[in-house]
Formats: sequence, structure tokens, C-alpha cells
Amino acid sequence: MVAAVTGPQHIVVMGVSGSGKTTTGAALAQRMGWPFVEGDSFHPEANVRKMAEGTPLDDTDRAPWLQALADQIAAAEARGESLVLGCSALKRAYRDILRGGAPRVRFLHIHGPRELLAERLNHRAGHFFPPKLLESQLAALEPLAEDEDGAVVDLALPVEDQVRAAVRMLGLA
Repeated sequence: MVAAVTGPQHIVVMGVSGSGKTTTGAALAQRMGWPFVEGDSFHPEANVRKMAEGTPLDDTDRAPWLQALADQIAAAEARGESLVLGCSALKRAYRDILRGGAPRVRFLHIHGPRELLAERLNHRAGHFFPPKLLESQLAALEPLAEDEDGAVVDLALPVEDQVRAAVRMLGLA
């Protein structure tokens, strides 16, 4: 059991597209009484256009986006507030950029089978991310390392169960 943390902390709900970062992140934020920040809304228009056209983003595309998200974390920290942020955070290097925003940035990785992710993406309407980019995200994904502060939950669980598991595994009060 993880000891409860005091002071501001920032939970990045991470995973590939279709894992449910927004749904679970918003539910966790509501449970904690913290604001939820949707990371996708910080993508520059060029990134959105590139993904909508079926081209995966590269590290150069992601760098300003990740820095903008780290800045959101830093702003919350400066206000003495915790937050929940939805962001793919596929690679450790990306998570390192996010960790640069505050002393206590933690990760909740929503993970599950490729088939379920593909099914979700194929039934999602109105999002710029096409299902054909799933493979590129899965190829880039670096799971949380043992020395990273975080937890993994199964995307097949109902959202309420994911939130309960996150609260328990991360020692959230």
C-alpha cells in the first residue's frame, strides 16, 4: 500500500489513443475534487492536421505540446493546486518533460489489449485521431518503469473500478 501524499500532486492519465484517458481522467478528477486538463486540446493545429491525415507525430512534433502540458502542471503547482491531466505520455522521455512541471507528477497508465483499443477507436466519432495510427502508438509505448511513480489499470474495467483502483494504488486520499 502506498502512503498518502500531502501537498499538490499531479496525476497524468496516460495510454494510447482509445484507452479512455479523458473518461477515466475526468472521473478521477471529479472524485478528487481537482481540475481535469484535456491534453489533446493543447496540440497545435499542425499536429491535429497531421494526425487527421493519418501521419504519426514524431518527437519534434510532440516537444512543444509536451512543454505546454508541463507548463499547465507548473501553473497548478504555483497555485498550490493538484490536477489530473490526460496525455498519452508514450515514452519515458515524454514523461520526463511532464515531470519537469512540478516535484510530484505521477502516472496512471490505462492499458489493455490491442483488440479492445481498436474496437474503441473504430466506434469513436468526432475525434481527429484515426484508428490506423493505433499501431504507431503501440510501437512507441514504453510502459512505466519500476522507478517511475505510478500505477497501471486495466482499460477493460468499468471506469468506476479504474478510479477506485487508482485511488488505492496511488494512495490518494
